[in-house]
Amino acid sequence: MAIIVQKFGGTSVANAEKIRAAAKKTIKAVKNGYQVVVVASARGKQTDQLVADALEINPDPSPREMDQLLHTGEIQTVALYAMALDEMGYDAISMTGYQIKMVTDNNHSKARIKSIDADRIHKYLNQGKIVLIAGFQGINDEEHVTTLGRGGSDTTAVAIAAVLHAEICEIYTDVDGIYTTDPRIFKDAAKINQISYDEMLEMASLGAGVMHSRSIEFGKNYNVKIHVRSSSEDKEGTIITHEVPQMEDIVVSGATIQKDLAKIGIIGVDHKPGNAAKIFSALATAKVVISDIIQTEINNEKANISFTTSTSDLKAAKKAVDSLKDALNFEKVFVREDIAAISVIGVGMRTHYGVADKMFNALAKEKINIDSISTSEICISCIVDEDQAEKALAAVCRAFDLDKPAEKRITKG
Repeated sequence: MAIIVQKFGGTSVANAEKIRAAAKKTIKAVKNGYQVVVVASARGKQTDQLVADALEINPDPSPREMDQLLHTGEIQTVALYAMALDEMGYDAISMTGYQIKMVTDNNHSKARIKSIDADRIHKYLNQGKIVLIAGFQGINDEEHVTTLGRGGSDTTAVAIAAVLHAEICEIYTDVDGIYTTDPRIFKDAAKINQISYDEMLEMASLGAGVMHSRSIEFGKNYNVKIHVRSSSEDKEGTIITHEVPQMEDIVVSGATIQKDLAKIGIIGVDHKPGNAAKIFSALATAKVVISDIIQTEINNEKANISFTTSTSDLKAAKKAVDSLKDALNFEKVFVREDIAAISVIGVGMRTHYGVADKMFNALAKEKINIDSISTSEICISCIVDEDQAEKALAAVCRAFDLDKPAEKRITKG
């Protein structure tokens, strides 16, 4: 029997009424002949409340104890969900990350999945049960609880779909699919019916909040078809899968805005082999995630190195850089927290020219200054002042017709 994995976000299970509504979607899948696994997040703002409670008790709690606390929200949700299904006449069982042996590394609050015991899940599915699994959590080799960080329940769901060889992984959320950009900022954004893993991975890593990039990585690596859809409406959303031929004829598929960014500049580093390696080795040890890196030579003896990171990693990044002052003999460090990244993404960039020209001209017409630029095969990103970011996003959306559905943006040749 085919397996389907359903994931419900916090807003989709925020109260008893919404849990019952979600349960009806699960029952519909059972009636359609599927074995069903449900992954759920903590209800509503429960995780935020737990964080606030922790900080009230201890302003600097240990990561291990924070994981021990925060994983409880998802456990409550799946237990309540199982109760709802039971009341509706369906046999269900709720399970924790520990109970399915989702083993992770030791990195508390940002753990990465190493393995999942699929046999434990199959055991209950084969007994005719609906299996409810708490998202966002696992255990390390010493059986301490770990959490997967932002978007962790998405990652849990897609990873489980991968090990179970599920037919599809449905991600239920409070939006009805993936849009060309954030419709809260650019109200004319168009819904995307189908998008490639590569494009979605870029969009997720650059600020699109519907799904987290690690879940897309799992989908791509293990060929899990993902369907992002509304928890409040019964209609098709967006399918994330391998590239489809017509996507090559759409130059830009979407645009993103990323606001929670900081830039660190290291001025006057000794221009010697190995100094860049020392900087980024220290940042890696501090578990700081880095995006854009720029190095410029001042003269034969000195260079400037700058990079961007999330504001949540800024404190750790600054501490790591400051520890290298004597080793690198740099002059000073500056930090900017008033920046944002505007990016355009599309597999069509591989075969079309003029994308950068159109983007930069759109920003120039709005008198938006560009701090720095980075590119990949399917993406161009510009760092701009944060107070101009939404204006910049609207400008590039208009330039690339992102208010139109895909079929009206296809460009041949």
